[in-house]
Amino acid sequence: MFIKIHKSYRNIVAVCDSDLIGKRFEEGKFQLHLKENFYKGEEKEMEELTELIRKQFAFDATFNVVGKESIQAAIEAGVISQNDVSELAGIPYALTLL
Repeated sequence: MFIKIHKSYRNIVAVCDSDLIGKRFEEGKFQLHLKENFYKGEEKEMEELTELIRKQFAFDATFNVVGKESIQAAIEAGVISQNDVSELAGIPYALTLL
């Protein structure tokens, strides 16, 4: 999984499953375009990714999470719950503004 932190007045944390980077998914009039320049940061394993998400949560970051494994990491970190997850073309994603 990849995590990329975009520095702003509130950090924007992009988390995406490795196999989804660079792909585009469409469903009706909606699309999910997983651009490398937004999502491809550091590649991490589950435990380290979950800890990084927790740390960013403590700093009042916003989150953009895409893919089954990435969603699971965000749930384990306590940033989202299963109720926060939507799907587009079978791809789970969650956006949070905490």
